[in-house]
Amino acid sequence: MNEIEIGRGKRARRAYSFEDVAVLPNRRTRDPEEVSTAWQIDAYHFDLPVMAAPMDSVMSPQTAIEFGRLGGLPVLDLEGLWTRHEDPESLLRGIVEASPDRARATLREAYRAPIRPELIAARLQQLRDAGVTVAGALSPQNTQQYWRAVVDAGVDLFVIRGTTVSAEHVSSQAEPLNLKRFIYELDVPVIVGGAGSYTAALHLMRTGAAGVLVGFGGGAAHTTRLTLGIHAPMATAVSDVAAARRDYMDESGGRYVHVIADGSMGRSGDIVKAVACGADAVMLGAALARSQDAPGGGYHWGAEAWHEKLPRGERVQVETVGTMEEILVGPGHTADGTTNLIGALRRAMATTGYSDLKEFQRVEVVLAPYQGA
Repeated sequence: MNEIEIGRGKRARRAYSFEDVAVLPNRRTRDPEEVSTAWQIDAYHFDLPVMAAPMDSVMSPQTAIEFGRLGGLPVLDLEGLWTRHEDPESLLRGIVEASPDRARATLREAYRAPIRPELIAARLQQLRDAGVTVAGALSPQNTQQYWRAVVDAGVDLFVIRGTTVSAEHVSSQAEPLNLKRFIYELDVPVIVGGAGSYTAALHLMRTGAAGVLVGFGGGAAHTTRLTLGIHAPMATAVSDVAAARRDYMDESGGRYVHVIADGSMGRSGDIVKAVACGADAVMLGAALARSQDAPGGGYHWGAEAWHEKLPRGERVQVETVGTMEEILVGPGHTADGTTNLIGALRRAMATTGYSDLKEFQRVEVVLAPYQGA
């Protein structure tokens, strides 16, 4: 299927990024005001199809509350600075102010303190007291150790997020997390990822996950492709996982698993194309780190940047372009797709004639590699 020969001993399937594709208007258009961007996962309804990435440069308890009030789904990093320190503000300032050659060492020092279960409970309680949906994320490596503290705190949605998460982890040194049993025994919906292929996503869906995160190694602060050679061009990855969702619906008798694009979506046009390729929602990191309200102060980093043995990310400067509200719902102040992200999605849906996200997944997509500056 669209394979090319790399050499006599290897063939590869051609894959496409969001920059390689475009959506195509058809015979019908609509008023943007009559378009719905609402999204629902399990019993939880959101006005915006956006999850905030669980990264310390993006989400603090306070920005998570603001993000939830604006209509999105905030996800707090339960392995981040806010669950390691009572007051991490001085550490955040140190990370932001560190010179480029000292940034990685500063990050490692800031995250050296252990995760404290009582702080996990306290941070999630802040979100619950504010009346927003409570969601927190752990890596697969730490899920078995800390999941009880998360559930006891009353989390609404549990996110297991890593560079890549599989349903069949093999280890001779320790008993791996049994995702299927874990999700079955847990009394809250679980979102897992990343996954970058049809087969990996299908196996994650069979564990009982409510949603699958698609993508790894494509974020602004990641260097996974450079260090590990692993990358999932997102237009193809989202389309493949959407196909897995369709086939799993047939296999399971109608159970719908949400597809959430995660990575390589720094601008509104990328969000439009993610939904067009089959995503139900998107998870944003760098796009929200540009907020004046974000704790990163114009910088962005992930857990990969402070890995003790093999860092696969870095602290990057993303600048600030507006408030969280202006970035999400406007008014926009730039013409580069960094503000009023949902306004752009709404207008794209109206221009192509679709009234809601599920319909917009059927829009025609063409191969049109971007040749602009």
